[in-house]
Amino acid sequence: MTDPAQILEPGARIGILGGGQLGRMLSVAAARLGFTTHIFDPSSAPPAGHVADRVTTAGFEDEAALRAFAETVDVITYEFENIPTAALDILEELKPIRPGREALRVSQDRLTEKTFLQDLGLATAPFAEVADAAELDAALEHVGTPSILKTRRFGYDGKGQVRLMDPSEAPAALAAMQGAPAILEGFVPFSHEVSVIAARSLNGKVACYDPAENVHLEGVLSTSTVPANLSTGQSMDAVLMAGKILNALDYVGVLGVEIFVTGHGLVVNEIAPRVHNSGHWTQEGCTIDQFEQHIRAIAGWTIGNGARYADVVMENLIGDDVDRIADLAKEPDCAIHLYGKTEAKPGRKMGHVNRVIRSEGRDGW
Repeated sequence: MTDPAQILEPGARIGILGGGQLGRMLSVAAARLGFTTHIFDPSSAPPAGHVADRVTTAGFEDEAALRAFAETVDVITYEFENIPTAALDILEELKPIRPGREALRVSQDRLTEKTFLQDLGLATAPFAEVADAAELDAALEHVGTPSILKTRRFGYDGKGQVRLMDPSEAPAALAAMQGAPAILEGFVPFSHEVSVIAARSLNGKVACYDPAENVHLEGVLSTSTVPANLSTGQSMDAVLMAGKILNALDYVGVLGVEIFVTGHGLVVNEIAPRVHNSGHWTQEGCTIDQFEQHIRAIAGWTIGNGARYADVVMENLIGDDVDRIADLAKEPDCAIHLYGKTEAKPGRKMGHVNRVIRSEGRDGW
């Protein structure tokens, strides 16, 4: 049973650390449920600020701003995982943070994350810690090539990583880390990648969405498609993996789990303790999308079952892709979601579209 004191009533305010597109869509979902939101973000005009009730523009090292922010909200959540520990120490004293600190501790460090997953009995890519040239040489002996040298912290969308096709490339790869602690990960021969978006409530109930099949271009997610190319058994295994991770973290909220499909089974690539790009398809494919699901969970509400009622292809609009909006608007069954960013830069996510695939077998279609 959830403690009634932990359940937020409509009219409560939710604090969101980070004001990007995920914070924007979380704010919209919160508003539908009668909540207001307060965004905390260092940038001067965060996309979430267009739809939130309040915005604090300050750095995560600004203790006074953090304390003032916390005093205005009833619960705190976040849209990205690389939040400085010192800021979390301050906020946790004042208001509950959901998901909790353990999920951030695990996900902020690739070595910690891989070790956590292996300790749960889940398969991962082979890996080894790298702090200097000697450790990289030892890691290459253990992991081999091809492999990828990655910074342990602060990497996303293909950033902070270098591919090694031969041990002779080790010095250049290590130099690219610029002294940051790193991890060497072996290549996993996989046929495709899928992800599971899953949620866990305050009372421990778990709900998972159907796995989506992901395609990346230049390290950035391009499309997510449901249903994924998986057998019934593989789909069940992927969902069970996500549930196992949620329970081990005593998690509250929505989490994304990226998984490689291999000839020897499913291999967990990484976890993201937040709503996830590959879950955007739920906005048109489910009654309760991932954003509302997250708000329900952190507010102490009952979460939905995540059942899918439509096939969907989500496509990210990256950089100049946003110039296609006029044509995309002409497509039937194409839902457009723009993020309010004023400048289209190469590799920058400007929005996404969800194409709903009509099926003759669905009632009313």
